[in-house]
Amino acid sequence: MGRTMKRRERILVLALFGVAAVAAVVSAEEPVETSVAPDAGATAFVDVARVLQSPRCMNCHPVGDRPLQTDENRPHRMNVSRASEAAGLDCATCHREKNSEELGIPGGPPGAPNWHLPPADTPMVFQGLTPAALCEQLKDPARNGNKTLAELLHHVTEDSLVLWGWNPGGNRTKPPLTHAEFVERFSLWVRSGGACPP
Repeated sequence: MGRTMKRRERILVLALFGVAAVAAVVSAEEPVETSVAPDAGATAFVDVARVLQSPRCMNCHPVGDRPLQTDENRPHRMNVSRASEAAGLDCATCHREKNSEELGIPGGPPGAPNWHLPPADTPMVFQGLTPAALCEQLKDPARNGNKTLAELLHHVTEDSLVLWGWNPGGNRTKPPLTHAEFVERFSLWVRSGGACPP
């Protein structure tokens, strides 16, 4: 009887995990209801752009192959670039899963799970673009990693590397909106069908 109960409990736990995983995938792929006027969506995107072009986001979405550092957006020290990764030096070599301060190393590299640049074929450049150009790029599946608007919303809501921007450690500034405000503006933009500012 005890073995049977434990087995049933394990099956139930596995089934619940499976349902949760399917629900997460479905929620990211569901079509988004367009219930927000285009003007409101375009206005919301101006705030979205302010966050995406702040140092915490833009430093890993630069023009070219070199990530940027600091609030002054300086090219990464030690000549780090996409070529470094191709040569076997992953970003995670220095950028661990936590900020260095949490590991007892004040002033060391920032860190979050899966630290990386976007792929070279879809670099998602945020640097130097107008809000209108950034908006057009962000909603274009050919330039955004084949993501739908719903998948982009899920990404900015849940991804640990995105969330790091609001817990950057050290003396790093945070984006100009709270994460909740950013997600709210991003959601308005998505629900407008991805309306872009002029």
